[in-house]
Amino acid sequence: MKDKTGIIALQNKLLSWYEKHGRKALPWRNLDKSKNEAYFDERLSGINRAYGVYISEIMLQQTQVSRVLRDFYFPFLAKFPSLKTLAKADESELLKAWQGLGYYSRARNLKACALQCEAEFKGVLPRKKDELLRLKGIGSYTAGAIACFAYDEAVSFVDGNIKRVLSRLFKLKQASLKELEELAERILNKNNPFDHNQALLDLGALICTPKAPKCGLCPLYELCEGKFEPLNYTKNKKTEYEKLNLHALFITYKDKIILEKSKTKLYKGLYNPILLEIKPENATYLGSFKHSYTKYKLEVKVYHKRLKNKEKHKFIALKELELLPLSNLCVKALKLLNQARLS
Repeated sequence: MKDKTGIIALQNKLLSWYEKHGRKALPWRNLDKSKNEAYFDERLSGINRAYGVYISEIMLQQTQVSRVLRDFYFPFLAKFPSLKTLAKADESELLKAWQGLGYYSRARNLKACALQCEAEFKGVLPRKKDELLRLKGIGSYTAGAIACFAYDEAVSFVDGNIKRVLSRLFKLKQASLKELEELAERILNKNNPFDHNQALLDLGALICTPKAPKCGLCPLYELCEGKFEPLNYTKNKKTEYEKLNLHALFITYKDKIILEKSKTKLYKGLYNPILLEIKPENATYLGSFKHSYTKYKLEVKVYHKRLKNKEKHKFIALKELELLPLSNLCVKALKLLNQARLS
């Protein structure tokens, strides 16, 4: 596959497979109604194509397609339909809309990026990859994806799915990002970069999967150099987690509760119960749950203390909780509190 004939064969096989089996109905692939009216979702009327692609790419960085599609994409765009609305967004409101997606720095970067676009690019996302790379929260893959999928630029890029496809296709172990990006550029179909890149993404997600690749169904089987030992070319370093015990305390007074607004990098701007390293005194134990984030595996024990006097604490009305951006840890802990209150 080093010659032009082999690359053309790969491109044709890839596009043929995508035409029959690709996820062409995904809404963020059909933001231009004039190109494919059959797949256009009317909920996206008025959404700028580049903006719609941008939001999908940021959401999909750490979340499965099915969850983004089912729970987050349309509600978020309904609340923040443009870069302008993002730039003006209140941080708490933005984090609340992002709740459940995790990795909240992504949400904060959305606002920072929107402000950058206002200052440097007249309020729109630029179309060139090098300009996109200047924006907060946008790396090489995301810049390439926006340039290609929003502006039809003939650019290549590499994410986890494409890395796996290329590594197996060219029989590469521990290939550098630079090497993979050069290969992606070499096989790029510049006559149809949109479908070509979407096909590579889908091939990695649906066929060339990490643990159980469906090699017999792969359109590139005949061209693949690593087809007989595919798992040898996708070994990832195992994440080492640190186990920690954490105590979460809820203090209530009548129909009010104390929550802490985090100032730390991970949960910045999100509300949590009072988090302690030791068991709180004079509090009722409600139960425990397991929780993980970054490099930590947590065993979280939840406690409740009911006050008879309001004292000098700053309380939040329980009915206001649905309006606040809560950490996933807080949401889990609140379930135990609600069960206790209702029992």
